[in-house]
Formats: sequence, C-alpha cells, structure tokens
Amino acid sequence: MVQSSFSWNSLRMLCAIAMLGVLPGPASAQTAPAGTPPTSPSQGSFLVFPFENTGGGPRLDWLSEGLEELTIERLSAAGKPVFTHEARTSELERYGLPSSAKFSRATMLHVAGELDADFVIFGSYTFDGNILSVQAHLLRVSPAALFPPVRETGLLETLMDLHTRLVWRLFSANDRNFAMGLADFSRAQRPLRLDAFEHFVRGRLATQEEARTRELREAVRLEPEWPEPAYALGQVAFTKRDCPTAITWFARIPPAHERYTQAMFSTGVCRLWMNEPDRAETTFSALQESLRRVAAEAGDLPEVLNNLAIARSRLGKLEPAQEDLRRAADLDPDESDYLFNLGLIALRASNLDEAVTEFREALQRETDDTEARALLIFALERAGKKSEAEAERTSSPTTSRAGPLPAVRPENLAGFGRIIAELDVTALPQEVEFAQRHSNGSPSSPASMPGPEHVRRGRLELSAGHLADAEREFRAALAADARDASAHRGLADVLRRQGKLDEAVAELRTSIATRDSAGTRTALARLYIDQKKPDLARQELEHALQLAPNYAGAKQLLQRLPAAKQGATKP
Repeated sequence: MVQSSFSWNSLRMLCAIAMLGVLPGPASAQTAPAGTPPTSPSQGSFLVFPFENTGGGPRLDWLSEGLEELTIERLSAAGKPVFTHEARTSELERYGLPSSAKFSRATMLHVAGELDADFVIFGSYTFDGNILSVQAHLLRVSPAALFPPVRETGLLETLMDLHTRLVWRLFSANDRNFAMGLADFSRAQRPLRLDAFEHFVRGRLATQEEARTRELREAVRLEPEWPEPAYALGQVAFTKRDCPTAITWFARIPPAHERYTQAMFSTGVCRLWMNEPDRAETTFSALQESLRRVAAEAGDLPEVLNNLAIARSRLGKLEPAQEDLRRAADLDPDESDYLFNLGLIALRASNLDEAVTEFREALQRETDDTEARALLIFALERAGKKSEAEAERTSSPTTSRAGPLPAVRPENLAGFGRIIAELDVTALPQEVEFAQRHSNGSPSSPASMPGPEHVRRGRLELSAGHLADAEREFRAALAADARDASAHRGLADVLRRQGKLDEAVAELRTSIATRDSAGTRTALARLYIDQKKPDLARQELEHALQLAPNYAGAKQLLQRLPAAKQGATKP
C-alpha cells in the first residue's frame, strides 16, 4: 500500500477495490456487458504514475518522475489523450496521499477512476552502473485488466531512444488497432537532450525557488525550443505575480502545445492584474476562438468567459460582458463568482432590480460573502428599498469568519470584479479529442462504442449546454454498463439542471454505491442544500472529508452550512 498516513475509511475503500481483483491479463479480466467491447488503448485516455526505482540508487531518484513526464510527452506527441502530472498530483493531494511514492494498484485504479481515465501506465527501473533497465505496465481501469509488461534495456545515455521503443511496444503489443510503426512513432517525438531533460525534472522536484529556477533555466539554455521548462518558469513568475517575466516565458509556448491554453489564460490574467483590459480582451478572445475551433461550444470554458467579461466591462462593453457571464453561469451554475460579476455589471448599468437578484443568487451559494452582501445592500438602497436594505444589514453574519461588510463607493465598483486566476484544464485534452472525433463522424452506434466514450460524449454535450443530447449519451453508457459510476454522476448533473432533484439524488447515491468518491458526495451535498436538507448535506460532506481530507470543495461547503442540529435526519 501507499507509504503514507490517511484515513481508515480510505484504507477500507482501497482494500475493497483491491478485492475486486486486478487480473493477470486482459483475456481473463472482468467481463464487460454483452455486446459492449471494453475500451481499447486506441480509444482511451491515459494516466501515468511515477516509475519505481527498484535498483537505480539515489542518484537516479529523479528518473522516477522523469519517466512519468517522458511517458506523458510520448503519448501527447502521438496524439493520445493523457492527463498531466499536475492532474495526478492534485487528485492525490485531495486524498491526503503523497505525490511520489510506491502506489498500490488499488490506489492507481481509484485515482484513475476519479479522473475518468481509461488506462493507467506505471513501471519500474534498475541501473547497475552501466545498463539501465526499464519496465512498463498497462492497466485497464474498467473492466480491470493488467496487460503483459514490456521491458527495454540499454546504456543510460540512450534513455530517450530506449524509452521511445518502450512506449511504442507497450501499445503495439497490447492493441491490435495500433497501426503506427516504430519509425513513424519515433518521428512524432521531439528530439530531446538527456541533460536538458534531467535539469527540467530536477527543477520541478526542487523545493527551493532558487534551485528550481536555476535548473529550469539550464534546461531552457540546453533546449531553447522545448516548451516545458519555459512554461514552468512562467508558472514560477506567475505565482509571484511577476507578470512581465511570466508573460515573456508564456509567449514561448506554441499554439499546438498542450500547455498553450493554460499559458494564454495566465497571460490574460496578468493583463488584468496589470490593468491592461484591452490586451486582456484580445488574449481571452483569441483563446476562446482557438478552443471553439477544435471543440465548438464545448470549447467554452467558464473561467475564460468570466475573465473576458471582466476585461470587456472595464472597457465599458457591459452588454457583451453580461452575455459572457451568463454563458459562464450556465456552464457552471455552482460558481457564485459569475453571479457576483453579473450583479456588479447590472449595478454599473443602473439595472438595480437585476443587480439585487444576482447578488441574492450569489449569496445563496456563498452565505458568508461579505462583498456580495455589501453590494446587495448598496443596490437596495439605490433602488429606494431602505427597509429591505436594513433587513439585509441586520441579518448579515457577524462571525469572525464572515468579517465586517466592506465600504461600497460608486467610483470603485469596477474594482470589485472577480478575476479567476486558475484554469482547471484536467479534462480539456480529453474533451478536445472527443470533440474532434465527434465532428469527424466517428462511430455512434451504441453496439460498437464502449461505455466510457458515451460518458465523454455526454460531458461534451453537457459542456455545450445540450442537456437532451447529454442525457441520451449517459443513458447509453448505462445501457452498456449499469454500474458505470461516472455515467450515473453525469446523468445526475443533467437531472439537476433540469430541476429533477429527487432523480438526481438517486443517481448520485447509485454512483456512490458503485464507487465511493469525495467528489460525488460533495455533489450530493449540494443537491441536499438545494432541497433545504442541511443535515443530510453535512453528513455527506463529513464523509467526503473522511475519504479526502484535503478536498477544498467539501471543506468550503461544510463551512457555509449552519450548525448541526440534534437528531439530524439520516438518508
């Protein structure tokens, strides 16, 4: 098991997964529903874990995450949807697990299930001072199956070629649909110096900023056309709000690179921080257009739309800004910041009743939001509703957690706009990949399509706001496998947006019965809050935090609930 401290509930959950059995080969794996083929590596998405150092000595410890990163790059270059290193580490952090350790297969399956990856790649390596030996495994998530491993050996200085052969063999040996030859696979890869790669990995592993920057700069010097170290240096500067430096590094990321979306987004945020709304509008507009070119309406990201609206509102373009924010709120109805910004724009446009409505909606999601309450009171007073304003003021939370209400002045309204500084692109490569398949007329017959692809199509339709199409895809996934936890959760999201809260609750409870998850329990808690059942919501959130002690969404939602009552209702 993972060598770390975590809750007994997590331990029991992971042991239960282990008892399901990770079988020795795909031929003997858990049987899929009749007529529904399991996802093949040609169709699936991938999550890569660090390779275990089983005999390389501490000098080569860096190669553990190095082989993870190199595998991600190889898959991406070959056009495979693959989750980033950051997606894996953030999911592990939620569950209180270390980002780098010896992981059990049960843990890997659980993390992959939470991210909805179809396959896991993991491995090990040894070095005897002369010869490096690397072994890789391919693990299918559902139905669980461990494919035969592949191994490559050679001199350490031949690592790049050795690893290319390893990844190619992993696919060619285990996927009959994999038609790319070794020569074509190798040509798709970026030539990379081993010393530059080592400096990059050591820089990412460094805990001190000075060492991190030094190693990353050396990687850039050795491989000036390689985007990864430039992006990492941009992130270091962005974290410090050193925007001129960050923008310079982010400008080196080419449009075809998987980091481009995040680099462009962070550049736009910097432009807003630097109060350059015209350049921010240009950046976010270009980013939205590039995403829409490959994913149509599913390319609309609420964070991008929000920040584009902030830029436009600062330029006085209130009507298009309002349209952007309404689209963002439709895509992510749980996020209060979009409603807050809508209220702010309505207030600046002197649409006072509309502003009151938006601020009240925001407060329903964030009851301790002192800025939203102060602006609500300001809007009510401007509308001549003094008694309502006073009622809001006297009902304002007085806890230290909420804090005093900030002063509101008409000349400072634009400064209240809320910028989203982080973009969650965990699933973006998968959404884009499946959007491209969808637009290219890929097979749509339920008999020929694995359930996970229906789930992805469902998410794609949901992202575009096509509820009926999303529901059809999720139900097709459940027809293929009635125990598909991701399909039940996706269907619950559709039902919630349709106002069918009881049915949505039932879908989430079925999802939990199949695969317990902090994220699903938090989603269930939100439904209970919508149904005015705070005690049931509290139970779900407490259970979520037992599973994932660092799950920020569950923590924040729990803090906003009223104090628990005696004799709370049980579900």
